[in-house]
Amino acid sequence: MLQIPTLDSDDLTAFKRDGYLVKRGAFSPEDMQTITTWTEELVAMPEVSGRHWVYHEKSQKDGADLISRIEKIAPFHAGFAELTEALKAPMAQLLGEPAVLFKEKVNFKMPGGDGFKPHQDSQAGWYNYADMFISALVSIDRSTLENGCLQMAGGHHKQGLKMAWEPLSESEMEGMEFVPVPTEPGDVIFFDSYAPHSSEPNLSDDIRRIYYATYNGASKGDHMIQYYADKYANYPPDIDRQKDKEYVFRV
Repeated sequence: MLQIPTLDSDDLTAFKRDGYLVKRGAFSPEDMQTITTWTEELVAMPEVSGRHWVYHEKSQKDGADLISRIEKIAPFHAGFAELTEALKAPMAQLLGEPAVLFKEKVNFKMPGGDGFKPHQDSQAGWYNYADMFISALVSIDRSTLENGCLQMAGGHHKQGLKMAWEPLSESEMEGMEFVPVPTEPGDVIFFDSYAPHSSEPNLSDDIRRIYYATYNGASKGDHMIQYYADKYANYPPDIDRQKDKEYVFRV
């Protein structure tokens, strides 16, 4: 079984202050070998309608087809289901109540994979389900400046939601400093759904796989089924897309 990360009072204080928390070595090297194997199993699973969701992108280097991310994993992979359970304990500490899984994914960011413009996660319509979410970023590979590590703007989560369905504008980012947060395998970054963050493209030769699991407090309800149904209607996995329809990723 995976070890369960635990947080202390200093961790809780830092998270409240900054809107994010970096927990180094939250998972052991042995656990990360297991999670890496699960990730490889995930990639090897065939893309089948009605199963996990696979999204592709074009390489920023040579235009090659790349896997960009895989979502809706835990219902179809027992290992990742175990990982979502292991993360519930620290999530409950941060939320102040039992945690309920909202969504999860692996962002692959292969060599040539694109980055993400500065944004708040709640901008992507999450406010329709609950007013507060916390995500856990589990670093599967080493994440560096060169391969597009996460960049966080600490303390600005307290300002609440900016413009919905749009990346942050220049005026909204006034006074924000996006600080790179490199990680090693086993590190976990917890961050508030209002915490501004971004990442650059991966123009290195190293893959940068990261698992994200997002939770809300149990008192706010269980919204995962509805969230995936709503997302499917607007931005389905590649295998289920209509050839004559254009799909645009906004946030």
